[in-house]
Amino acid sequence: MKTWTKLAAFVFALVLVFGSAYAVGKLVGPMGGEPATGPAAAAPAAEEEGPGGLMISQESMTLKVLSDSFPAGTKQMFAFQIQERDGKPLTRYKPQHDKLLHLIVARHDLSNFQHVHPTMGSDGTWRIPLTLPEAGEYRVFADFFPAWGKHATTLGADVSASGNYQPKPLPAPSSTAAVDGYTVTMSGKPVAGESSKLTLHVSKDGRPVTDLQPYLAAYGHLVALRDGDMAYVHVHPDGEPGDGKTKPGPEIVFHTEVPTYGAYRMYLDFKHQGVVRTAEFTVNVEGPNPPPHGLSPEEFEKAKDANLGGEEGSESGGEEGESGGGSHEHGG
Repeated sequence: MKTWTKLAAFVFALVLVFGSAYAVGKLVGPMGGEPATGPAAAAPAAEEEGPGGLMISQESMTLKVLSDSFPAGTKQMFAFQIQERDGKPLTRYKPQHDKLLHLIVARHDLSNFQHVHPTMGSDGTWRIPLTLPEAGEYRVFADFFPAWGKHATTLGADVSASGNYQPKPLPAPSSTAAVDGYTVTMSGKPVAGESSKLTLHVSKDGRPVTDLQPYLAAYGHLVALRDGDMAYVHVHPDGEPGDGKTKPGPEIVFHTEVPTYGAYRMYLDFKHQGVVRTAEFTVNVEGPNPPPHGLSPEEFEKAKDANLGGEEGSESGGEEGESGGGSHEHGG
């Protein structure tokens, strides 16, 4: 390609990019859709949105694992810190459901789920005896609320259990789960990017359980992990024990928002007769995915149309390359 041709293509690309950016800006902001005047102001920091646990560092904090290798099936002390931006351990937290920090552990194939609560030492190090029952890579999720923060944060890191790793296939989707003689049935269907009502019905030996016990200030806790990257969603139920309206079973109601379509493993913790049990489900969430950047579907389609306005130019550029014998020049 000649130098002047390259320059013309580059200028055209700049016009397309800035023109598209202007079109999108007209669609999505500023408030009221009017052009901004004066110097641009920095956007305020948004609260954490979407799934958690995908990053080891977020919002100036880092999950520092101090013991990241385990012999499979052997109990040992698991230690970690939540470090602030200066590297010093975070030592002040706001309680969430009776605990300063919730630790979720699951193998990468979404088996061997655990929900435990470590103890923090005076130096800001969290510790708990932990067994990783089978060999493989595990993800640990630290779910906490820093005392200086505005919302909870979930950081994630991997730990290894040595031994002969035998991955397990994801169990087939089902609306019913059995655990220790209990049957839990899920009604409702998650929708990607929308708050969806899920009702979990607990029974034992065919009879509804109407005397569930409070566990972490609720009659149930629901965790969802996305197959593939283990994106984490932790949901608390409607109501709470002792509020005068929430019954102790047999139904536990959640309003759950999963980020995208795909397969999820969902884990319900509930307490009955002094024992906490976990019912596990595989749920397939169908598309479409929600539009990006918080746009409505209508806004997104308009933005797409604006950004695709120069598509013919891109195609003609490809045809020009083909007419030149199919070869492409690189560099100067």
